[in-house]
Amino acid sequence: MTNIGPSISESFTLAEFEDARKLFAGPINFVKGVTEIKNLPAPNLTETCFAGRSNVGKSTLINAISGRKALARSSNTPGRTQEINYFAVGDKHLIADLPGYGYAKAPIQKVIKWQDLIQLYLQRRTNLRRVFLLIDGRHGIKDVDVEMMQLLDSVAVTFQVVMTKVDKSKGDQFDEVLKLSVRKIEKHPTAYPIILRTSSKTKAGIKDLQTTIYKLML
Repeated sequence: MTNIGPSISESFTLAEFEDARKLFAGPINFVKGVTEIKNLPAPNLTETCFAGRSNVGKSTLINAISGRKALARSSNTPGRTQEINYFAVGDKHLIADLPGYGYAKAPIQKVIKWQDLIQLYLQRRTNLRRVFLLIDGRHGIKDVDVEMMQLLDSVAVTFQVVMTKVDKSKGDQFDEVLKLSVRKIEKHPTAYPIILRTSSKTKAGIKDLQTTIYKLML
């Protein structure tokens, strides 16, 4: 059981913030979309990935940390993305954007294929440093998110919860969502004991997320 307690922030030095800023101010490019495990990029760079329910804001958050408006394309139809989309941060790091789960306007056969792809990815990606599990700050952790946490536990992959859209949550409402989320996360042994709070609109928490990724590269 993970002991998260009241801590929802992490201390970084000014030097770490600056190094992370320089990293994400440099070249960041789309590499490719992958629909089969055999087509994953070579595992010779450190890697982090973004996972979450459809419409939780994964693509928007990737654009925010990269400082680009359209690096990652978000679909107007939740659940439409069928690929693991890869982005290169310079020549040092890869970011993988997993297909959204929990809502998919697609035949059941395709949904099963996505699920199998994600599970194989998590099982076999030896260079994967951490999964950032995005949770809508207005709604908190849903049953389908718990299923993803259980999968991450089963394959022994560390994940860190990232609350999105916190600018759209009222203070008291968000505090309650956060408390309930902590209780659920504490049950999972592979959870990293710091919750990141972000807003792609106001840029809240973006520097913290950038610096977290930077430190995972070291």
